[in-house]
Order: sequence, then structure tokens, then C-alpha cells
Amino acid sequence: MKTKNISIDVKQSKKKSHSFWKFFWLTFLAVSLGYAWYSFYAPSNDITWIDNMESAQKLANNSDKKIMIFFTGTWCSPCKMMKRQVFADQEVNKAMDAKVVSIEINIDDSNSEALIKQYSIGATPTTIFIDNEGNVIDYAVGKVGKAKFLEMLLNI
Repeated sequence: MKTKNISIDVKQSKKKSHSFWKFFWLTFLAVSLGYAWYSFYAPSNDITWIDNMESAQKLANNSDKKIMIFFTGTWCSPCKMMKRQVFADQEVNKAMDAKVVSIEINIDDSNSEALIKQYSIGATPTTIFIDNEGNVIDYAVGKVGKAKFLEMLLNI
């Protein structure tokens, strides 16, 4: 009789353990998928992005604004997070419209090689503020938060 009780206890123990791991892996999968979606989701924003330097320089000269170049890549998770947390903010949108002409450069585009070499871009995201002649006023390598970005905008 004692042998039966022991085998029943072992089976119940394994069943409880199996349920725990099933719950653990399902929870892990759900959290991982949620984080992946969050990392790559970038909402639309009201910023008018220009994709070439010549047009940006013309606009900047006509409007007496500086130029902001945002180097990004379609695969860049920190870039997407910055677009979601910084560029989608209404306060940032208003400040950008007042101070800069915005260029978004995809570093994987072969047409952007000259700008990448000119500004020695080695990582994304990289945000550079320049004057109308192309001289760097301020820059940041890596993801920049809203407060730091607004500070940079106010100081140009």
C-alpha cells in the first residue's frame, strides 16, 4: 500500500510542476511578443520630414531656421522608440516646427552615403543640428529623451 501512495504523490507532483512550466512559458511568450511590438511600433506624427539636404537647405534659408538631421534605419529599435516617445509629442512638434527643418535619413539608403561620411555616422539614432552652411551646432548619438531633445532645440 505504501508504494501506491508514493507513486500517486509523485504523479501529482509532476502534474503540478508541468502546469507551472506551461504557465511560465506562455507568460514569457506573451511578454516577449508585447515587448517586440512596443519596440518596433512608431506612431505617426505631424512632423514634415524631408529626405534630401538640398530641399532642406532651401527651406531653412527661406524660413531662417536651422536644420535637424535624424539618422535612422528601418531596423533600428531605439529610433522607433524615439519616434514614439519624442517626435510624437505635441510639445516637441511645436518646438520643431518653430526652430528647425527636419530631415530623416535612412542609413541603409545608398543615396545617403555622402551625408553619412560627411558627418561620420557610426550608430543610429544620431541627431544632428546644423546651420545653413552645414556646420554642426549640436548632436546626440543614441536615443534621446524628450527633456534632453527639447533642451537641445532651445539651445540652437
